[in-house]
Amino acid sequence: MVAKIKYRTEDEARDRAKLALGFDKSEPNVQQGTGQITTFNQLGFKGINDKPDGWYLPDDLNIPAIVLETKSESEDLSLKKWKNELSKNCNIVLAKYKQVVGILYNGNEIRVFKNNEEVENTAPVLQDKAYYLSLFTKSTIDKQRIYSLTKKINDCLHIDFGIKNLYHRMIFTACALVAKRYGALLVKGMDFTLMKNSILSTLSKSLEDSRKQNLKLDLLTDVYSEIKMNNTTNQEALDNFIEWIIEISDCVNSDYWNGEDVMGIFFNEFNRYKKKSESGQVFTPDHITSFMYRLIDINQNDIILDAACGSGAFLVKSMCNMIKESGGVKSKKAPLIRDTQLYGIEFDREIYALACANMLIHKDGKTNLEQLDSRTQEACDWMKSKSFERDKKGSFKVDENGNYILLKKHVTKVLMNPPFERKYGCLTIVNNVLKSVPEHTKCAFILPDKKLEKDNGAKLLKHSRLEKIIKLPEKLFSEGVTTSIFIFEAGVPQNNQEIFACYIQDDGLETVKNQGRQDIKDRWQSIEDKWVEIIRKQSGDDTIQWIKPSEHLSYQKPEKPFEISDEDFTKTMMDYLMFKKGINVKEFDQKLVNKVMYESNITSDNKVVSISLKSEANNNE
Repeated sequence: MVAKIKYRTEDEARDRAKLALGFDKSEPNVQQGTGQITTFNQLGFKGINDKPDGWYLPDDLNIPAIVLETKSESEDLSLKKWKNELSKNCNIVLAKYKQVVGILYNGNEIRVFKNNEEVENTAPVLQDKAYYLSLFTKSTIDKQRIYSLTKKINDCLHIDFGIKNLYHRMIFTACALVAKRYGALLVKGMDFTLMKNSILSTLSKSLEDSRKQNLKLDLLTDVYSEIKMNNTTNQEALDNFIEWIIEISDCVNSDYWNGEDVMGIFFNEFNRYKKKSESGQVFTPDHITSFMYRLIDINQNDIILDAACGSGAFLVKSMCNMIKESGGVKSKKAPLIRDTQLYGIEFDREIYALACANMLIHKDGKTNLEQLDSRTQEACDWMKSKSFERDKKGSFKVDENGNYILLKKHVTKVLMNPPFERKYGCLTIVNNVLKSVPEHTKCAFILPDKKLEKDNGAKLLKHSRLEKIIKLPEKLFSEGVTTSIFIFEAGVPQNNQEIFACYIQDDGLETVKNQGRQDIKDRWQSIEDKWVEIIRKQSGDDTIQWIKPSEHLSYQKPEKPFEISDEDFTKTMMDYLMFKKGINVKEFDQKLVNKVMYESNITSDNKVVSISLKSEANNNE
């Protein structure tokens, strides 16, 4: 006997939509609700007796309106007739309102329209009305303006305020942005002491509902309080700093922020003054964080670990992309992503404070960041605690086979750019991470090309499989180090399985004076798309190699074939003959130049230049 499938009725879909959209509440200066008895005429559209399933109609006609059309779950929303029915009601509302969101809903599927144009990639679950109203507030961010403002702030803090320490300039700016986001009083005309205390007070008092947040802010306030200035009396510089902070803050706090659009530029500008920190960090270019996110197929359900997170570039990028995929910053899943799906470790105290500020600026207050040394057992235990169950004594639980017992929510992907140098424990960190995450976890690391070969990286292959090596453009890092992305599958031995490798020779970026390498011609996105597809298919480019791990653990650049020209051969022979005769080649060259330049007859008919050397007796040159 086949069980009968029970679909939600149209009434049930409408009731679900009423609650999800928040149409069940009363709001001042707004008509909102659902039903099938209210006509547009009753809602203020004179003479029109059509009946919408749901409506949101503000008294202010400049605010977007919402029209809801519901169907039973058995109805196929892709049918043109349902879109036409919604469009008809939207057009009625568009006679008054400039902006109308139309929602077609059957209790399961959703289609969303802005002024009758369908919106792609919206949240898969019906959201509160604020999410749909914000579709009309989307704006683009002027990257060049952010570059300009960040450079001005950096120069102002360095020259006018006299903050010599690069990271102190970064932290001072980041703290100002955090404080501005949480309501600090920052206005032109205030003196330096008032401004600094306003920032400090806001940092200290904000986010008191979360102990984890307070721990971050305690460290932020400690580092912030330690920053010293040489000059605090330049009111014009102070007013400029406040104005620039407010302008950048407005961009960061936009509902449609992109981590790479604002803070990526911010950190790129500051970091170009200091390529490496004292702790060996090399900050990851923004376009590479995006590329690596795609390389290991991260999605909104993944839980991300970066055990050498620096200023938080990978975590910010992941948060940005995952929240976009979930439907945006107003989606129901966005807070869950921020609170439970991003984990980071940073050892350097100032960089850790910077990472905390970075996450807080990007609307995150609970991301799990810890100040630990990833080379230690303590850090390993912390990483394991994000994936495996513990007993009451704090020990990790094991099953009958002695394997750790997984948590329901555990680390699923790793993105990292660990410090490159041996003295900072590069491969120790990589090894600890691979041993502290669940089996089959995809882990992507940026490392120097030959790091695994030079530092006995073969030992990693005993417990984790190196699947791919993607050599990156050689100009990527201005420090001169050449790098590759190494993608491992944790907990699975190599067993001599061959490694896929390829070489991205050009990323399309160009050097802009005083602004580092930028994608000024918008080339990278198409390059990224191309390489993601090549690497997915493992075919389609001449640079592809299959490497035997017993022979190499790096991409092998082809050696240039040996070539010799007739001129090279003649020169070599002449040098050899003069050597046999005892002639000094340098002296001979100089005499020859002198004779041509100063002891010759030179004539010209505007077409041909003729040179005749004077003869010299007993001249054996």
